[in-house]
Amino acid sequence: MSLVDIALPPTADTAVIHLSPQDNIAIARAPLGPGQQIRVDNVEITVLDAVPMGHKVALQSIAPGGSIVRYGQVMGRARTAIEPGRHVHVHNVAFEELSFTYEFPTGEIALPVAPASAPTFLGYQREDGRAGTRNYIAVVAASNCAAHTAELIAASYANETLPENVDGVIAFPHGEGCGHSIGPDTIQLQRTLGGVLDHPNVSAAIILGLGCEVNQIEHYLGGSPHANVHLRQDRLVGMTLQSSGGTRGTIEAARKSIAGMIERAASERRTPTPASKLVLGLNCGGSDSFSGITANPALGYCCDLLSEVAGSSVLAETTEVFGAEHLLVKRARNRQVAERLLSFVAGYKEYLTRFGGSFNDNPSPGNKEGGLTNILEKSLGAVAKAGTSPLTDAVDYAERVVTPGFVFMNTPGYDPVSLTGLAAGGCNLICFTTGRGSAIGFPSIPVIKIATNTSMYRRMQDNMDLNAGRIADGQATIQSVGREIFEMLLAVASGHRTCAERLGHKEFVPWRIGPVM
Repeated sequence: MSLVDIALPPTADTAVIHLSPQDNIAIARAPLGPGQQIRVDNVEITVLDAVPMGHKVALQSIAPGGSIVRYGQVMGRARTAIEPGRHVHVHNVAFEELSFTYEFPTGEIALPVAPASAPTFLGYQREDGRAGTRNYIAVVAASNCAAHTAELIAASYANETLPENVDGVIAFPHGEGCGHSIGPDTIQLQRTLGGVLDHPNVSAAIILGLGCEVNQIEHYLGGSPHANVHLRQDRLVGMTLQSSGGTRGTIEAARKSIAGMIERAASERRTPTPASKLVLGLNCGGSDSFSGITANPALGYCCDLLSEVAGSSVLAETTEVFGAEHLLVKRARNRQVAERLLSFVAGYKEYLTRFGGSFNDNPSPGNKEGGLTNILEKSLGAVAKAGTSPLTDAVDYAERVVTPGFVFMNTPGYDPVSLTGLAAGGCNLICFTTGRGSAIGFPSIPVIKIATNTSMYRRMQDNMDLNAGRIADGQATIQSVGREIFEMLLAVASGHRTCAERLGHKEFVPWRIGPVM
């Protein structure tokens, strides 16, 4: 049964969603009760338990230790014998870390090339060839000690009318920048803040320090032997509270610098820009069982459309490709890209082991309430966001994305940290799928929220930009919603405001990987 055949109200033929012929479970489209009849492939089954919406019901007898199969892939083992019609979830499914025989690419797949007739959006052209979808002035704290002052500087513009082409003065406060061990942790923070300062959605920026922190502003201003060479020095000003007269003096000094930045930003205009300049970050949060059925595959279809015009889509969350990495390895454009992807997964596993954790710690209580049993099931649905196009590159956290097509970025699954990495890597748009109703955003990047089910969409319409739950309702197809998302990308990139922007969401959390000193 295809999703488009599902009708309301549910009948025996439409009460569940059977995703793959190999699957020995189906997904309840609506709550099921004991005694209810369901029919899959002309086989009628009596439901034996209460099965909440989005949860799994067994279609076959599964022996203890037998495979639970969803999306045609093993996602767990039966703890006990499971009869047809039984609710299948954490109470009777054991998590098992699987090992795979990887199918590495043997040749080289060419990178996508933009066609002459590619669609366009109205963007801000930058000197380095990238394009902005917004035009902000950023005030970035170098450390926690400067965070409050950065917020005060941005807040001082709250009641001012800025020129039409200036989207705002925004602060990037955070709790890092000092008490770090010198090495990978400080390097990653500097790469993250550098990516935020030198972002295509930022016209000009201030890097603001206290003056004595580990993360010295000279790193960004060219005064360090390890300085960030990417930064546009003609659009960047550095200052510290200790040399600018404290908090009030720094606010005054910052406003003088920002006045010139605003004048320059006001002269910048949106111009027709090919869709190949879009760098789309992909994230999911508050996922449920419908995520891998509706919003994620629809977003994947959109990403395939973007790849066709040589745009970039960036799949994040290393914790949520675990158990599905073998599917991505098969799609890598060469072995080098595949090996780098696997190195990130292995490195993350070592990182978790250091603290006694496991990838299966990832599903949250809300994920499980929404029908996701373990990380394998969650990952198999999560990777659907990336569509079917070849994996063209794999990059580390906050590393700049320069490759067209589908790219993977090594980030945690924790949403604000993941979005921060995507932003620092140069994503100028983000699509965020959610089944439980995550309401996250980002200071300088429009975040498009895509609901996985209609019930949540109706409860949280103030936060959701698009309802992919219509796919499970039988009112739309994966392809039609995917094309809707693509058209929404072009509109938002051209200036249309998302729900998260209208509500003022500004979550920004760099990934701290080392100890606090």
